Amino acid sequence: MPLLMAKRALSGLPSGAVLEVLSTDAGSERDFESFARLAGHVVDCERLPDAVLRLTITKA
Repeated sequence: MPLLMAKRALSGLPSGAVLEVLSTDAGSERDFESFARLAGHVVDCERLPDAVLRLTITKA
């Protein structure tokens, strides 16, 4: 679900925009990295306390 919501949000943003996503879904890191590779975006992942991932996506 986080990936779908991020895709929708990115579609309305200009190239170079940055989207931050917080997720507790353990598979999000892998999913977002695959998505970014296919779409040409850049994604950084940071692990926060309480099993929260902060994913920062820079739109291509």
